[in-house]
Amino acid sequence: MSQISIGSAKPKLSFWQIWNMSFGFLGIQFGFALQNANVSRIFETLGASKDELPILWLAAPVTGLLVQPIIGYYSDRTWHAKWGRRRPFFAVGAVLATIALFAMPNSTALWMAVIMLWLMDASINISMEPFRAFVGDMLPNEQRTSGFAMQSFFIGVGAIIASALPYMLTNWFGVSNVAQEGSIPDSVRWSFYLGGIAYFLAVMWTVLKTKEYPPDDIEKLKAENAEKGVFTGLAESFMGIFQMPKTMVQLSFVQFFSWFALFAMWIYTTSAVTSHVYNTSDPTSEIYNEGADWVGICFAVYNGVAALVAFLLPVIAKRTSRRITHLLALFCGGIGLLSIFFIKDPNLLLVSMIGVGIAWASILSMPYAMLSSILPANKMGYYMGVFNFFIVIPQIVAAGILGFLLKSFFGNVSIYALVLGGISMFIAGLLCLIVQDNEVAMDFAGEKE
Repeated sequence: MSQISIGSAKPKLSFWQIWNMSFGFLGIQFGFALQNANVSRIFETLGASKDELPILWLAAPVTGLLVQPIIGYYSDRTWHAKWGRRRPFFAVGAVLATIALFAMPNSTALWMAVIMLWLMDASINISMEPFRAFVGDMLPNEQRTSGFAMQSFFIGVGAIIASALPYMLTNWFGVSNVAQEGSIPDSVRWSFYLGGIAYFLAVMWTVLKTKEYPPDDIEKLKAENAEKGVFTGLAESFMGIFQMPKTMVQLSFVQFFSWFALFAMWIYTTSAVTSHVYNTSDPTSEIYNEGADWVGICFAVYNGVAALVAFLLPVIAKRTSRRITHLLALFCGGIGLLSIFFIKDPNLLLVSMIGVGIAWASILSMPYAMLSSILPANKMGYYMGVFNFFIVIPQIVAAGILGFLLKSFFGNVSIYALVLGGISMFIAGLLCLIVQDNEVAMDFAGEKE
């Protein structure tokens, strides 16, 4: 592998090589799934009101906005003879995220939980952002849909387990699911501990089991780093939004509305389900915590669906196109979110999550597969970091307006946030029609059509 550079034509990798290079996402998704399913619960337990939740969640997207482009920029310019280009960032992020996951459920005040969310999200982003560029580094164009699909599979599997952990610890092992006012239940606390261990072990598997291709000219890379310095690098990272290729601009609109919908779901599903389906808003009550645990199961289901659908997406893309595949998946997600408004039986929520899971699988793979086919190899991490602006910007917008909209127009009824999310998912699907994709049709094994 050392004789092949990043800019060279890359050989096809085997199934197990793609498996090993993607396995770290299993751990990364432990971190994100625990965050998505439990942070609103932690905030409400520590005294947050419903209209405060979006602002408190603002820590996560702002952290991503700052961290992702910087990490992408510098991971493009990193090379170590033993550890490679992306893997040093995987390892550092894993250590920091593990510490943050252990600290988060020990918050004793709302302000502490918000700070822990900042630290946790920053740490996860240090590991996650280079993983997107890793596929472009290691795989030829005709295997990249397969590579991103494999990442989606591990994201789904990790999230299934992590989202269901509080429910499993309570119902299978008898761990306490309620706590005194202002305290985090033991089921949530131990879920974060187990998630931290899983995060570290999975990411380090990829670090130790994968070797990277070196840059074309190592000496030139060193000279550029010495010439530009830290502040030039930071400026270039944030100016990249004005230098995006045309396809990337088109995809950015799709991303905006997709991630607005997801953020609405992550912030408000616990509040919506406990109030709309379980008819309670008291976070100290047993029925509230039962509903919150069921949200974890719902999130596990949509991630499980995503893990399975991930393997079907390249097949569907081969028979249609990547943009049509993404459109259909986003429509399924929109239907899933809107259907929650009409549900009163908790078990039927699992049906809604099927649609969400189909959309989630595609969101995690199709935009990146389309994007990687038009990016230069030596700026893959940089542009992937810039592209993630359109994950975090909609989250910042959602955090800024959802609380206001609910309070001003919907009587602070959380279920309407999910309705808005469903509508946003439909808009994202329609915007796929404007995307110009430099497509190479393929099956999961990476064979050209």
